[in-house]
Amino acid sequence: MYGKFKEMLAEELAQMRENGTYKTERVIRSKQDREIKVGGKKYLNFCSNNYLGLAGTKFVEKSSEKAVKKWGYGLASVRFICGTQTIHKELEKAVADYVGMEDAITYSSCFMANVGLFQTFFTDQDAIISDELNHASIIDAVRLAKSERHVFKHMDMADLEEKLKATKEKRLRVIATDGVYSMDGDIAPLDKICDLADKYDALVMVDDAHANGVMGKKGGGTPQHFGVENRVDFLTGTFGKALGGAGGAFTAGKKEIVEYLRNRSRTYLFSNALDTAVTGTSLDVIKYLKKHPEHREKLWENTNLFRKLMKEKGFRVPDAQHPITPIMLGDEKKAVEMAAALFKEGIYVIGFAFPVVPKGKARIRVQVSAAHTTKDIKTAVEKFAKVGKQFGVIN
Repeated sequence: MYGKFKEMLAEELAQMRENGTYKTERVIRSKQDREIKVGGKKYLNFCSNNYLGLAGTKFVEKSSEKAVKKWGYGLASVRFICGTQTIHKELEKAVADYVGMEDAITYSSCFMANVGLFQTFFTDQDAIISDELNHASIIDAVRLAKSERHVFKHMDMADLEEKLKATKEKRLRVIATDGVYSMDGDIAPLDKICDLADKYDALVMVDDAHANGVMGKKGGGTPQHFGVENRVDFLTGTFGKALGGAGGAFTAGKKEIVEYLRNRSRTYLFSNALDTAVTGTSLDVIKYLKKHPEHREKLWENTNLFRKLMKEKGFRVPDAQHPITPIMLGDEKKAVEMAAALFKEGIYVIGFAFPVVPKGKARIRVQVSAAHTTKDIKTAVEKFAKVGKQFGVIN
């Protein structure tokens, strides 16, 4: 049987290579930082979610070592049996306070947090109304739930309202949205979404993975950015991007919501407790960031500079204000080949094409970090300009 299956896979893989959608993993031989080593060469790294520049620092290294020395390597158990330590409860309290919620519960990943959320609360009597560009983890989580599914046009409040009107007979309705969209860097209008939720008696769920530590006056995320912390019912997020960069995730909300998840969420109940290194380091990172706003200040300084200089060079850069900065190219092969050319110039970026982004909307996604220097930013822009002219993207 495998012979036939092998032929099918070979044909599909060959087609991916031909149309530019094949993904090659480059092996990094250094820690995650503003500069990384691939093979024997160093590259300026502009494609990491390490927004605050903490991932490769001595701070997180020492914090991780300290946590493992005190609490052990891992719990070898799920939370409700013998897998909860004091440090887990401290992290949940700290992250709930950081994002402005009553309580929080930790998961192994934000994917598992999203899957566990929708399966736990929503049945075939309910409706889930999801933005069309939501992250794959939300899409798959919604598919696994038995609820009626509706998709509204990206950040289109008129279309969302129509979907709310069409589902008024359902027991529960929940609006699901990313806080920040990972491919475009655009920010969901949570104030308007919450207004519609109030008007039509719906719940609101936000995946804030790319906003934790980045958005909001104190880094609390998009609900804090819009001042709607008390109007968002479910907030999922991660420690694996700005908050240290290792992994792990959480769901935050009202205390009753979190209590219910502890008792019914399958991806929580049947998964090992979050490992001690991530737990302890994430707790230290949150405490540290409350006292050190300079990381976010540097991040926004770098982001604004990069966007300004790229626009001056003639590149198409969307207006969304986030460290995620897509350089729009449209053509899929061009995006992949131009990223490869930039790699040869010492700039590590990735070209994104279908199915990661819609057809015709290929781009090179640049992610700015607080770790970048002004020289790094200017060097990246000059290399983009050089390669952009070679590919006819700019004059």
